[in-house]
Amino acid sequence: MLKPDAVGRRLCGKIIGRLEAKGLRLVGLKMQIVPNALAEKHYAEHKGKPFYPALVKFITSGPSIQMVWEGESAVAVVRRMNGVTNGVEAGVGTIRGDFGLSGRYNLVHASDSVETAEREIGMYFDGAELWAYDMPDMHWFTN
Repeated sequence: MLKPDAVGRRLCGKIIGRLEAKGLRLVGLKMQIVPNALAEKHYAEHKGKPFYPALVKFITSGPSIQMVWEGESAVAVVRRMNGVTNGVEAGVGTIRGDFGLSGRYNLVHASDSVETAEREIGMYFDGAELWAYDMPDMHWFTN
């Protein structure tokens, strides 16, 4: 997910370009202002934590872009490309390390496991919104 700060800072193309250049295949994409109820469901694991209200307020504060990416070890690859949560601590070359200075406004969200990805994809997409197609260069990105 590209969070409202990524959209507001006009970083969408740069971030999506990095994921494409890595060799991942974009199979789902939509833009929306996440409704409060969906944000609460998405971040349910954090309910009761001190940062939860601010997290929900931030993710619902403006447009965000939800995406589904496929590829070799896609979950691990995207998380590594995002970098650690706080942009000050994130490594140079990561999305957060190159574009972020905050832990709160951290530009992107990525599922932490395949199981979480399946749950989150189901929250934002129905099957008709996900596309299966061949990429002519995929042979360069597989083992």
